[in-house]
Amino acid sequence: MLTDIEIAQATEPKPIGEIARIAGVDEKYLELYGNYKAKVDYNLLREEEHAPGKLILVTAINPTPAGEGKTTTTVGLADALAQRGKNVVVALREPSLGPVFGIKGGAAGGGYAQVVPMEDINLHFTGDFHAIGAANNLLAALLDAHIQNGNELNIDVRKITWKRVVDMNDRQLRHIVDGLGGKAHGVPREDGFDITVASEVMAIFCLATSITDLKERLGRIVVGYTYDDAPVTAHDLKAEGAMAALLKDALKPNLVQTLEGTPAFVHGGPFANIAHGCNSIMATRMAMALGDYCVTEAGFGADLGAEKFLDIKCRLA
Repeated sequence: MLTDIEIAQATEPKPIGEIARIAGVDEKYLELYGNYKAKVDYNLLREEEHAPGKLILVTAINPTPAGEGKTTTTVGLADALAQRGKNVVVALREPSLGPVFGIKGGAAGGGYAQVVPMEDINLHFTGDFHAIGAANNLLAALLDAHIQNGNELNIDVRKITWKRVVDMNDRQLRHIVDGLGGKAHGVPREDGFDITVASEVMAIFCLATSITDLKERLGRIVVGYTYDDAPVTAHDLKAEGAMAALLKDALKPNLVQTLEGTPAFVHGGPFANIAHGCNSIMATRMAMALGDYCVTEAGFGADLGAEKFLDIKCRLA
C-alpha cells in the first residue's frame, strides 16, 4: 500500500493557472508561488460581484488509525461533488510545524484525498506562518524596547501577558527568564514562548475581513497591565501599523488543488482548543464566492470546533 507522500508524488498536478481558471479567478488577481501554488488578491472580493455559494462544514470526526479525519473527509467530499459536475471549492487550514514534526503529522489530508503539493503545504508553504510569527514577535520586541527606554506607559513587568512565538513543539521555551546580561540587554523578567498557531495574531488574522479590519483588531491586543492595573494595548505602543505591514501579503488566501484537481484555498490555522480553529474568513468567503459549494472544516469535534465555527466565525462573518 502506498504512503501518503508516495501517492502525492506519483500524481501530476495541474499548473496553478489552470486551477485558477477552473475556480474562475482572473489572472490579474493571481500571484504565483512557483508552478503549483498561488496567492489570490483579496481585492477580488471587493471588485467583483459573486453570489455566495452554499457552505458545507465537516466536523465531529475523530481520526481512525488509517487517518480518515476531517481534512481527508473534506477533500474526499469535495472531489466527489466535483465528479458529479458540481462547482466546488475547498477551504482548509494550513498545518503547523509543531504537529507536522510531532506524533500527529501533516494536515493535507491522506490517501487519495489530499491537497497538493503536500510537502510544501506541510512545511513553509507561502510563508504565512513565518509572517504571523514575525508580527507577534515584533510586538514583543516593541513592548520590551518601550520598557527599556523609560517605560512611559508605566507597564508592570510582572503583569505582561504577551508571549513570543515559534512554530515548533519546544516545551523548553514555554517559561523562561530573559533580559539578562546587564543594562544594555533589557530588563530581566519572566517570559515564554507559545507555538505560532496559538498566537492571538493567528486568531485575529483568520477573523480579519480586510487589511483595515486586521489593523484595527491588532491594535486592540492587550499585552499587559500598568502598575495601576490599566490594560496596555498594541495601539498604545503604536505597533499595529508595522504588524499589519508584515501581514499584508500573508492575508491573501493561498490557492492549491486536490489530487483530482479541485481548487482548494489553504489559509491560516488557529488551534481549536485556544482559538476558533477554522481557516480564514477571507479564504472561506473567496471559496463561497467562486464555487456553488464551499466545503470546509472546523478543528476538533462538533462540541468544540463546530460550536466555535457557528458562534464565532459565522457571527463575525
